Amino acid sequence: MRAQDCQDEIRQVLLSQEEIRERIAELAREIERDYAGKVPLLVGVLKGAVMVVSDLARELRMPLEMDWMAVSSYGSGTESTGVVRILKDLDTDLSGRDVLIVEDIIDSGLTLTWLTQNLASRGAASVEVCTLLRKPERLKTNLAVRYIGFDVPNEFVVGYGLDYDERYRNLRDVVVLHPAVFGADDVDPNGPVEPARKVLTPGLPDA
Repeated sequence: MRAQDCQDEIRQVLLSQEEIRERIAELAREIERDYAGKVPLLVGVLKGAVMVVSDLARELRMPLEMDWMAVSSYGSGTESTGVVRILKDLDTDLSGRDVLIVEDIIDSGLTLTWLTQNLASRGAASVEVCTLLRKPERLKTNLAVRYIGFDVPNEFVVGYGLDYDERYRNLRDVVVLHPAVFGADDVDPNGPVEPARKVLTPGLPDA
């Protein structure tokens, strides 16, 4: 689905499918460099990361394996508690494996911090994180994230796997949702939206 198919519900397109595709290709080249000679295990976090994992895996020009987890830490609210419940665990033995957790977005970072510690405790040789999006204003942890696509503003973003009430996951772009859709009467629908910013990986030159 394209943004124009639900344009009345969208405040602004934040990242186009072309920008997403280009950035995922750049991240893939970095991962190929860092995991040369290894067979990384990509761990996708359901449901949001499905699009990112699929496109990243197809872009990577190297042997790899994939597995999936589903976790919950929200309960009845919208704020992460940091207390995590595993809804679907991995099928893969992590002993000696180089694990790359792939996320759609990092919000508070509390759940992801727990997840990296949990997977590391299973005997993984290494555990790193790759995320398409990060909300710096929402972070509540100093977890080191190796690969970051874009920093995005503290707005309600959907598309490319991200949802509101299970809708919009199949949008090809990442968009800012119109506040009326999710009942945010205190948000100015005509106010400016900060642009997404590409995040350079430490140790790489500024392209």
